[in-house]
Amino acid sequence: MTAELTVGQELFTRTYTLDRALLVRYAGASGDFNPIHWNERFAREVGLDGVIAHGMLTMGLAASAVADWAGDPGAVVDYGTRFTRPILVPDPGEVELEVTGRVGALDAEAGTVRVDLTARAAGVTVLAKAQAVVRRH
Repeated sequence: MTAELTVGQELFTRTYTLDRALLVRYAGASGDFNPIHWNERFAREVGLDGVIAHGMLTMGLAASAVADWAGDPGAVVDYGTRFTRPILVPDPGEVELEVTGRVGALDAEAGTVRVDLTARAAGVTVLAKAQAVVRRH
C-alpha cells in the first residue's frame, strides 16, 4: 500500500474469468449446489436468462482484489456490498468480472482507507455500494 493516498485515486483493477467449471468448483467448496448455478434448463424454468454465478463468489472475488492490494487479508477490517445484477455464465464460454478499487475516504485518526469498489461483468455493474475499510500499515 502506498504511503500517500488521495480521495478518488484508483488503486487497482483486477479481472477474473468465470466459466462453468469455476461455478462447479465453487459449489463444491461452498456447499451451494442450487441448480441455478449449474443447470441451464432449471435456471430458465425459474425465469433467469441462463446459469448465473454465485453471488458470494462475486463478492468473494471483489474482496480478494482488496486483500491483494492491501498485502494482508487481515488488514481488511470491514466489507459490504449489495447485489445488483446476476452474472450470466455461458456454456460454452466465459465471462470476465472486472473489479476496480478507488480511495473513497481516508481516516487519519483511525489509520484506515475506505476502498470503493466497482464490479462489472458483460458491460453492467453487478455490485452496488461495495466498500471495504482497510487498515493502513
